[in-house]
Amino acid sequence: MENLNHEPLAEETRPAEEKTNWKRFLLDIVETLVLAVILFVGINALSARVRVDGFSMLPTLEDGEFVLVSKLSYTFGDFERGDIIVFHFPLNPEEELVKRIIGLPGDKVLVQSGQVYVNGNLLDEPYIHAAPLYSGEWIVTDGYLFVLGDNRNNSNDSKDWGLLPQENVVGKAVLIYWPPPMWGLLDHPEVSASQ
Repeated sequence: MENLNHEPLAEETRPAEEKTNWKRFLLDIVETLVLAVILFVGINALSARVRVDGFSMLPTLEDGEFVLVSKLSYTFGDFERGDIIVFHFPLNPEEELVKRIIGLPGDKVLVQSGQVYVNGNLLDEPYIHAAPLYSGEWIVTDGYLFVLGDNRNNSNDSKDWGLLPQENVVGKAVLIYWPPPMWGLLDHPEVSASQ
């Protein structure tokens, strides 16, 4: 008789355990979803992912590559000549462009005879596709940058539309993450041009 009394108790506890298991399962799903949303928002606050459209940054970046951009680079650091940046195009803020910083506030940029000079110093630019076939002179004012594409003769950049407001900068391009054969960190050679 003792066996008969214990069996109903075991059966009565099973539905309670099943309810607890379902509650735990649903709680796990909710926790996972909340964590995923927090990670998504956090990652997007710190970085951006940008697709390269066009050939203005050849040979450094090719059409169709995807680049990871650090939004914090200039929160804790300064703009530097040679940095590859992503920014909102001043003439169409919905469009994002990728270019290289050539001139900083206070710099005098001169392009002549296929060479780029900053503050009278010739830039050593092993990353460009071909020497520029244009000429011009620009003074970079406070709060602005002078940017050029590495494919100098096939790039819509500061030589065409003027200086870039620093507040338009999204961040510094850090690495290529797609397609897989092109994975790698982007080289940001320090370009010196003393005043």
